[in-house]
Amino acid sequence: MGSMGPAEVVQAAAIARRFYFDGKSKMEIGAEYGLSRYKVARILDACLESGLVRIEINTDAAVDADLSERLRRAYGLRRALVATGSFTDFDGLRHGLGRVAADLLSEVVTESDVLGVGWGRTLDAMAQHVRDLPPCTIVQMSGVVGDVQASSVDLVRQLTSVSRGPQYPIYAPLIMSDQRMKAALARQPGVATAMGLWKRITVAVVAVGSLDLTGSQVYAMLSDQGRAELDSLSVAAELCAIQFDAAGRPVRTNYSGRTLAISYRELSAVDEVIAIAGGHQKVEAIRASLISGVVTSLVTDRETAISLLRVAPAESADRA
Repeated sequence: MGSMGPAEVVQAAAIARRFYFDGKSKMEIGAEYGLSRYKVARILDACLESGLVRIEINTDAAVDADLSERLRRAYGLRRALVATGSFTDFDGLRHGLGRVAADLLSEVVTESDVLGVGWGRTLDAMAQHVRDLPPCTIVQMSGVVGDVQASSVDLVRQLTSVSRGPQYPIYAPLIMSDQRMKAALARQPGVATAMGLWKRITVAVVAVGSLDLTGSQVYAMLSDQGRAELDSLSVAAELCAIQFDAAGRPVRTNYSGRTLAISYRELSAVDEVIAIAGGHQKVEAIRASLISGVVTSLVTDRETAISLLRVAPAESADRA
């Protein structure tokens, strides 16, 4: 170790063990070896410079740590997790993102949280991979799109089977024929209880919908006239049936008033909104949802992350 003699090397190694392995402070080590804490600090620096001590950061191989941090800073997010791996089809991509999102959910959710659940195939994949979740309250954030057994109702059921906490599903369709029907269903005890919890949600997990038949379940269920309206309004993204334009601004549509789902104001007030989405066809939609200010954390794939970095807002990149 440079100019150190063998006895000094032995002492330096012992001091490094006490500091890095045993968690002792420099002052405690100094008292033990009859050295000042400044001398201990110099010895520790010499250990690093000489290679006697090497520090390695070994992150989970399922996540690209560097790309995740670049993406987080570029969009001013609380968390960004970029899943690694080569995904050859959409099903593989959904399960790759679902595994990472399941681990994130288990990490951030506590027993005191109210967890709001959106819908989507990626969220369904996430629910299949959740293995550990505290007994938090879980509430559905929208009515049902399509088959109840493949909707947010089933997502709530799957997550609750792990958490064993209270659950509040909504057995009602997402879009009603008119506002009177929505008002009537909203007064039903089960639906009213779930809707009353929306203002108390502390963590929400959502998918990002894009404006096409495969990327949005809402778009797929609309009439030709309804789709034409979204096209004319330049809708770029969808979160829990809330529409956003490419600039991240919420867009009101003709069916907004008859949609049974958490409102833009309520979702914006949630402290942690985790979006899970990937694939090149969703880059514009994900970007719009990120710059809306609603999403605080994102789980995506490497290809999508690189594309998102190319189109990151200049002001966000400057802040980073």
